[in-house]
Amino acid sequence: MVHAVLITGPPGAGKSTLGRRVAAALGAALLDLDVLTGPLVGAADLDGGALRDARYDALVATAADCLAVGTSAVLVAPFTTERSDPDAYRVLVERFAGAVTTLVWLTAPADVLAARVAARGASRDAGKHPGFFGPELLRAPVVPHVPVDATATPANQLVTVLASLS
Repeated sequence: MVHAVLITGPPGAGKSTLGRRVAAALGAALLDLDVLTGPLVGAADLDGGALRDARYDALVATAADCLAVGTSAVLVAPFTTERSDPDAYRVLVERFAGAVTTLVWLTAPADVLAARVAARGASRDAGKHPGFFGPELLRAPVVPHVPVDATATPANQLVTVLASLS
């Protein structure tokens, strides 16, 4: 069975860490939005919306190619639009024709996320002060998803995700 596992959550939730673990456990391709498109972002001459669309199209098209040849894929990205808009999520799932698609939602309290983001000190987090982690950012997806406690141990997070795929 070919899986498309979408790892989503707010900044600092541990999306990349969990994505690496899930990909390793499944023998799947790991496709992280920041890794796949990050080097191009600074060079792109696009407005914010067009840039977002181009980044996600690259991620999703790469995943669709993996899935088409029978390789499961773990996609790591916020998926903000897709998790809050059922129509956008449906379009995304349709691009993964035939794959079992699972959205994984990493969740944690705002103070935990703010502390993690501050500790990692990445330049992409420059504007993410504690007030950044408001209710809208922390709202659970409105589409089917597997909730995962981002404060749980990585091993327990992995067990939760793998159990949801069986």
